[in-house]
Amino acid sequence: MTFTEQLWQDISPIYSSVLTHGFVDELMAGSLPTAMFQSYIQQDALYLADFSRALNQLAARATSPDDMLQFTQFAQNAILVERALHETYFSLYAIQPETVKMPTCFAYTNYLLATTSLQSVAIGAAAVLPCFWIYRQVGKHIYERAIPDNPYRAWIDTYAGDAFDQSVNQMLRLTDQFAELASPSEQIQMQEAFRMSSRLEWHFWNDAYTQNRWLV
Repeated sequence: MTFTEQLWQDISPIYSSVLTHGFVDELMAGSLPTAMFQSYIQQDALYLADFSRALNQLAARATSPDDMLQFTQFAQNAILVERALHETYFSLYAIQPETVKMPTCFAYTNYLLATTSLQSVAIGAAAVLPCFWIYRQVGKHIYERAIPDNPYRAWIDTYAGDAFDQSVNQMLRLTDQFAELASPSEQIQMQEAFRMSSRLEWHFWNDAYTQNRWLV
């Protein structure tokens, strides 16, 4: 079993909770209220900007030119590829980009930025991995079960597509390479970082589903 396979096994209860969450279940059925999806897209646009920054931080701190290039490409894709999807929905729903991060978006992005700047590159890689991996698995899960005329088909196709699949596989290989060189204590920290980001993935969808907002 590879290191990343061990990571996935560890978060299997979290992933199961993601698959049974109302947001994912209703998105798959095409019955998710438009307002919830709009809120999600607005927050996701804010998230992706900082996700790209986190990846660029890993690129700047990487010691291998190949790793630097890989993280830089990931950062570029986070902005260019997924922005196109967001702009599609911003236009479709005639909504404006949000400027204020809601609780989980704020917590998640700050966690990623802090981890990728203050911890080792290996730990930082483990922290950003769930955004790649969980989204691919959820995308494929929904793709296999979604109705043909699902109003969220563009979102589904993006995360179930071949291009995203290749990016995830590249990130998995990179994380396994870092784990091979990591000490036992650093591997434990990598596992903790992966688990924390996985938890925050669930809460990100939950914020959109419950329309969670700051109290004041």
